[in-house]
Amino acid sequence: MTTTYGTIPASLSPSSTKNLEYITRARHTIKAGLGTRRPWKLMLNLRSFKLPSGIPNAFSRLRFNAAYFRMNYAIIVLLILFLSLLWHPISLIVFILVMAAWLSLYFLRDQPLVLVGHVVDDRVVLVVMAVLTVSVLLLTRATVNILVAVAVGAVVVVVHAAFRTTEDLYLDEEEGLLTNAGAAVAS
Repeated sequence: MTTTYGTIPASLSPSSTKNLEYITRARHTIKAGLGTRRPWKLMLNLRSFKLPSGIPNAFSRLRFNAAYFRMNYAIIVLLILFLSLLWHPISLIVFILVMAAWLSLYFLRDQPLVLVGHVVDDRVVLVVMAVLTVSVLLLTRATVNILVAVAVGAVVVVVHAAFRTTEDLYLDEEEGLLTNAGAAVAS
């Protein structure tokens, strides 16, 4: 009897090939999906933070930065929410399941979401997923942690968006958003 312990097979079985193909495709999808977020270095550029000149200027920056850094802001709020649930294992399990839905419906989609023959805007998906996440997590009895985490996340996003200037940011016209020409004047 010969043993093959420690040997590497010369060829892969069809099931192994399918598994490797699936893993490679998933890895590519994750990299491509997370690639749609803006660079963290650009988002956290310290030279781009200035006090807004007034309330209208702060709202203009908030609106522009919320559109521009929307994926980054979602990641930040979800990370804060995740950290707040570390001491609630049931809530953390539910959160991980909901994160799988976030990944497939928001972060890793390369095609527009179509429901009943209509294209669903990314902002609608973002709002629906956020409400769904908070609602499902509230059912796990970690209410205080969840509400505090969402409030902290919202404050972080609003403060960043209001103080981050927009002169060095440009939105693609493909995104359906205005270019920075008008926003730069307001900053």
